[in-house]
Amino acid sequence: MKRTLLATAVLFPLAGLAAPALADCNDVTIASMNWQSAEVLAALDAFILNNGYGCTAEIISGDTVPTLTSMVERGAPDIAPEGWIDLVPELINQGLEEGRLVGAAKAISDGAIQGWWIPRYLADAHPDITTIQDVLAHPELFPDPEDSSHGALYNGPQGWGGTVITTQLFNAYDFEDAGFRLVDTGSAAGLDGSIARAYEREEGWVGYYWSPTALLGRYEMVKLGHGVDLDMDEWNRCTSNADCTDPVPNDWPVDTVQTMVTASFAERAGDEVMDYLNARSWDNATVNALMAWMTDNQATGEDGARYFLENNEDIWTQWVTPEAADKVRAAL
Repeated sequence: MKRTLLATAVLFPLAGLAAPALADCNDVTIASMNWQSAEVLAALDAFILNNGYGCTAEIISGDTVPTLTSMVERGAPDIAPEGWIDLVPELINQGLEEGRLVGAAKAISDGAIQGWWIPRYLADAHPDITTIQDVLAHPELFPDPEDSSHGALYNGPQGWGGTVITTQLFNAYDFEDAGFRLVDTGSAAGLDGSIARAYEREEGWVGYYWSPTALLGRYEMVKLGHGVDLDMDEWNRCTSNADCTDPVPNDWPVDTVQTMVTASFAERAGDEVMDYLNARSWDNATVNALMAWMTDNQATGEDGARYFLENNEDIWTQWVTPEAADKVRAAL
């Protein structure tokens, strides 16, 4: 996800509604969003529900806002595995308050992360550099490729929320006065290429990126601390506002990514299926590594789901019943 979500929502209890006496897991619709981590998670849910729990589930295409809106207003699709709920907090609150939505597990246990990063090899060589303020003191470690007398901080392309925020933080922390220039990478490919080049040459690099992504599964990066606590009032007033002229140092909020299901599905699916959806959660490191494998192998979501199940039994068997685990193994 390249957009910055400018509001945060409360993570709702990981609880389903009371299951009917006879569970009904037929004709289940699972929304697959149009980015890699959501695609593989939807495929993983379909495989486990179909093979482990005897459901008849199908994957349909979706995106965050239209999918969650449809779940609240129409009761379909049944499951949104990777719901970026901070993007539509009012809609989510409405759906929960009106009993139309149920919040299941955090899809990404440590949340979606945006911020400024440095390569692992540089962090290991300079263990004193852990925050943005530490970087400020060492422009020589992050030379501008156009002028090595200046440091460089790499930004995303125009149009991204993260680009606006990086620009505001660049000004808030007085990077220009410290001898840095803000580099416009021009595109997602340009930003990725700058990290790849730095890694190949083991050069200094600092700039904006986000997780989960395939690139951070391939190149190990360390996120910098901001040296201050998150102030959401300031975030909304100025940090995320391109027109604000007086930004101050601020932290970057972590976005909640949660599995959402319709209340009607939670009622009919049964305890075992809801127990799975309330338990199924993975962290950024796991997703990043999986997406890197998918990218390197031009794999589909279905390919990625099988690869994960075949190579991470210690993780997914904690989400399912022993009987379901045996059935998934047999299907593989």
